[in-house]
Amino acid sequence: MSAAQSSPEDHHLHWLALALTPSLGPSRCRRLVEHFGNTQAVFAASLTELEAAGLSAAAAQSIALGRSAELAQEEMVRAASVGAQILTLDDPAYPPLLKQIYDPPVALYVRGDASILSSPAIGMVGTRHPTPYGLGMAERLACDLSVRGIIIVSGMARGVDTAAHRGAIAAKAKTAAVFGTGIDVYYPRENSRLAEQILAFGGALVTEFPVGAFAAPQNFPIRNRIISGMSVGVLVVEAGEYSGTRITARCALEQNRELFAVPGNVTNRNSWGPNTLIKQGAKLTATWEDVWEELPNDARLALEAQLSTAAEPAVTASLFPSEAMPPQARKVLALLKQDESTQIDDIVEKLEGVMSSSEIFAALFDLELAGKIRQLPGKNFVKAF
Repeated sequence: MSAAQSSPEDHHLHWLALALTPSLGPSRCRRLVEHFGNTQAVFAASLTELEAAGLSAAAAQSIALGRSAELAQEEMVRAASVGAQILTLDDPAYPPLLKQIYDPPVALYVRGDASILSSPAIGMVGTRHPTPYGLGMAERLACDLSVRGIIIVSGMARGVDTAAHRGAIAAKAKTAAVFGTGIDVYYPRENSRLAEQILAFGGALVTEFPVGAFAAPQNFPIRNRIISGMSVGVLVVEAGEYSGTRITARCALEQNRELFAVPGNVTNRNSWGPNTLIKQGAKLTATWEDVWEELPNDARLALEAQLSTAAEPAVTASLFPSEAMPPQARKVLALLKQDESTQIDDIVEKLEGVMSSSEIFAALFDLELAGKIRQLPGKNFVKAF
């Protein structure tokens, strides 16, 4: 079959084969295809022609001897076995914004609804060790933006990433998680349930790494360009001076994306990142409106049209409305703050003589079940935003 007669399936398989070829990164793959004219011509080239195009001996031999094509065939089977589809650069479903960056992934593995990757999105990133304030802001902003049709893109890491995805899920909205592992490897493991919730609410799991790829440290900085690349802007919520979040922020600037940052307490080391970004020109973000007004006109108009035709948003159900809250729960809730956690021993001590410890535990359970409070590690509690 000639290059002109090659089928879409051939192109699809060839792009994947290039992605799996040793010593070939995304940029070099694209340059190779441009040099030969199309993917079919690359795989029809001789070993000499491939080496003359600047490929290493290992990469040229892998392509010329058919090893890359064999790897791609095997990978297609593995991807199908874990319920993933593979989008390549010439696929109509490939995220259009991501395709515009300097080094877009040659192949994307996707589980869930791939169409959301082409919708207006905001990347939300931050520290893995946020304060209660950072967690609350990430969750609240993600929820508020999701209600208005914006897709929240994050990395499903501990901390801010997890809060961002949970905020979208609280809005019963779609969100996209970009992995630094294979599509079948949930990392961190405790977020396995979160990943399934993302899929259950119509979201997507995304990665450029092959099926079964483990959580190698170098993978995570690499995947950050995908978070920013698929988004119209990146929102930073708490990040230390040496946080990996800086990589995503830098990617956003290099990709000409809007940069947003939530201001923080200047005495907190996690505030260094967003506060510095704000000084350097990032948009100070306190509410969803701060993001909304900076969206590109076409994205905002599309979202507004979508909102105008949507039904009235459902009100989140609660175990009990505020006016019907039991007195014990009301007393416990009055002690808690949104921006500072309170340890359970302090709660018991402050309510000593007013409530028994069993009444306090029951009230905390009811409040958490109703979504009024959140429990943090170490039996610490904060009031939900």
